[in-house]
Amino acid sequence: MENYYALNYFFDVNQRVFYGYVLVAFLIAFLFFRTAFKKQFSKEVLWHKSAQLDYAYFVISWFVKIGLIVPLLIGVNEVTLWMVLRLNELFGYTQRIRVAKELLLISYTLVLFVLSDLSRYWLHRLMHNVKFLWRFHKVHHSAEVLNPLTFYRVHPLENLLFGLRYALVTGVVTAIYIYFFGAGITSIEFMGANVLVLGFSLVGSNLRHSHIPFSYPKWLENWFISPYQHQLHHSKKYYGRNFGSFLAVWDRLFGTLLRGKKRNIVFGLPKEEVKHSILGAFLNPIFKGVKL
Repeated sequence: MENYYALNYFFDVNQRVFYGYVLVAFLIAFLFFRTAFKKQFSKEVLWHKSAQLDYAYFVISWFVKIGLIVPLLIGVNEVTLWMVLRLNELFGYTQRIRVAKELLLISYTLVLFVLSDLSRYWLHRLMHNVKFLWRFHKVHHSAEVLNPLTFYRVHPLENLLFGLRYALVTGVVTAIYIYFFGAGITSIEFMGANVLVLGFSLVGSNLRHSHIPFSYPKWLENWFISPYQHQLHHSKKYYGRNFGSFLAVWDRLFGTLLRGKKRNIVFGLPKEEVKHSILGAFLNPIFKGVKL
């Protein structure tokens, strides 16, 4: 349970706002985007009503997760065990394939990363395109200014869906590897974090929810989502583009990619009047009569 304690997020290498990731992001912004860095820490951004909601939401949502979300989540181990049993029932026990440990580690890490990213893309896209789900996801998109804590401005139902997604994808992939290669499967980690996720987190993931226009070279944005591409996704005009988390290949394959050419963008919801209240953020998606 302590993993869900709000302040622990800043010391957990698996959390977006781990202090190491935040410091690197601030350093990138300070060295290369001095004007935007000053804007990020201006009174207009730091104390905007939208930012104040982010701060309050970050703390209060922890209690909601503990009370409502965690008890409903299915664990990765449960999914893995169930899937292994089903594979054995359907196809019988099979002789384990012998593969060099290093190759197994690399392949499992890559396969899990790619399939997890693909599943995030489609769930994120569904959160936009299914009217019922958009009611919940627009809590995140109602942010009119961005900061690293905006990442956690997510309705509990969306947290539940993404938690189930993680358990299902990780559990199924792990079970398939166990079935063919035996137990003891693990990804390559450093300090307890997947090395690929850690790498992306260190190169500016916290700038995704910021006013720092950090884009990649054009060719690289065909493969990886830059912080600025995600900022475009948060704009009123382009919120139907760039659904990817780490990889841009899904957006490119399915026609939703928008590269990070500098544009005048305004964050928030299109054609909707937003009132930044903590009560509305939690209840409006459920009871339409309550305004955000």
